[in-house]
Amino acid sequence: MSTIPPSEDLARPFHADVKQVVDIRSDDANHIAISSISLDEPPVTRRELLSYYLYSNGGNGVGLGYTQTLFQGLATAAGYDPVVGPGSSCLATTASGQCVVPWGSGTKSVSSVVLTVDGISFAIMTVTLTTIGSAADYGTFGRWLLFAITVVCWAAQYACMTLTTPNRWVLAMIMSIVSFVSYSITLVFYAALFPRLARNTPRVRQLREKYENGEISPEVYDQEESLEKNRITDIFTVHSNVGFVTTLLLNLALLLPMANNTKVDNYVIVVVNTYWVVLGIWWFVFQESRPGPELPKGEHYLTIGWKQIWAALKTYKHLPYTFVYLSSYFLLADGLNTTGTLVGICQNDKFSFSFLQNTYLGLSQAITSTISTLAFWYIQKYWKISTKKMFVVTNVVTILIPLWGMIGIWTKKLGSVLFDLFHDIIIPLRSALGSTTAYNVMFGLFQAPYYAYSLTMMAELSPPGFENMFFGLFGLFNRASSMVGPNVIQVIIDKTGNNWQGFPFLFAMCTVASVVIWFGVDVTKGRSDAVRWAAEQRRHIY
Repeated sequence: MSTIPPSEDLARPFHADVKQVVDIRSDDANHIAISSISLDEPPVTRRELLSYYLYSNGGNGVGLGYTQTLFQGLATAAGYDPVVGPGSSCLATTASGQCVVPWGSGTKSVSSVVLTVDGISFAIMTVTLTTIGSAADYGTFGRWLLFAITVVCWAAQYACMTLTTPNRWVLAMIMSIVSFVSYSITLVFYAALFPRLARNTPRVRQLREKYENGEISPEVYDQEESLEKNRITDIFTVHSNVGFVTTLLLNLALLLPMANNTKVDNYVIVVVNTYWVVLGIWWFVFQESRPGPELPKGEHYLTIGWKQIWAALKTYKHLPYTFVYLSSYFLLADGLNTTGTLVGICQNDKFSFSFLQNTYLGLSQAITSTISTLAFWYIQKYWKISTKKMFVVTNVVTILIPLWGMIGIWTKKLGSVLFDLFHDIIIPLRSALGSTTAYNVMFGLFQAPYYAYSLTMMAELSPPGFENMFFGLFGLFNRASSMVGPNVIQVIIDKTGNNWQGFPFLFAMCTVASVVIWFGVDVTKGRSDAVRWAAEQRRHIY
């Protein structure tokens, strides 16, 4: 059966479909994975939306970064310099700069171990998201799944209090994996809530009523609804960065007076995690109930996700722009995530795993992120610029970040000149922080809006009523994409012994992905395709 509706139905406005109560079920695997669109869903209250933002404020990712720093620091302290031999210290003033730890029947460099752990984490996320991710569409399973994964992340962060000696570096590695996987999965399910919340804000409901009454055109409705989506993503991105700044300032209150305390790094992780618990718990208290349809008879939560994803992938011919975006975003996210990991490794090496130095760098990133997100939103709202154009601007800097690392390979002179500019303007209280400071500033200025606009792009290209299915794929491609980058980079590092040699590969990956998105994704046509596809799926079921 063709999935393209008759021509007279193609012209039918999407918003007429929105008025229907959609609760689709089918034994046909091609049509499983349906979320509900209903005017009976409760409108979003200010209290609920604020609690959603506060969850983002608390879950800002600072603790995750410190956990990796702690793991890498303990592994380095437990390792030895391969140039000198076993029994030597990687932290000695005469050390060669290389460091290995026991791994299997041989040894592995600490930097390579960190990248391997990244690859393992992303592989675990892939299995988890494909197995139970899409099941969040059904009933209240998604609500409780987010709660359970959040609690696991909180517990893993508190468990870091036990990581106090180098001989516990393997346990630190396990805690790093658990923390990374659980935190990343919370981001996926948290983001999957966004389209439904945006659809039920008072402003969007008023716009829908005006459209249905013929007071505004479909074009005006689409533009205003898109701006509302951007408003929500920008606000929770700002909240995330405000939380980032707040937790870093709290950390300084510990790191400065307790600089000589050997457990201060562990205390910092506990404080950061407690901040998230205090702010994040309110989402589970004030979230309104908007359950999806019941799980179809004969289906199971552990298998329906695979059927959902298979059904979605089989539709790629009728949703070309959606899947071009997803495929390109796979490479873009892989390149950016691995770039962040590689910069973190270089940063930790440079500053000897100092929580204090990393806090200063984090502050530069968080403050510029908050300012830039608000600035991007103001510019977009004032000139009513499309989501894609704003996303393209952020893509350019995504390419420049690994290019910066390549400059560090080829010449120190240019890097020094550019760094001085950033140093004099952004961080006058620190000296000689090098190119990692510039990375954090560039990341803050452009990558915070990048994350916000990437979410809105996915919302624009997702078939209405099928958002959880496609956001599940988006989350999978975003967080679990980096099984390629870390594995390639670790091979490069192992062969060259230079962490910075991985940047040319990441530059090429980000460039190719960005070019495809710029010239190969038509958001307007993609949104129309998504509307047609969704309408046909509903017609097929009913």
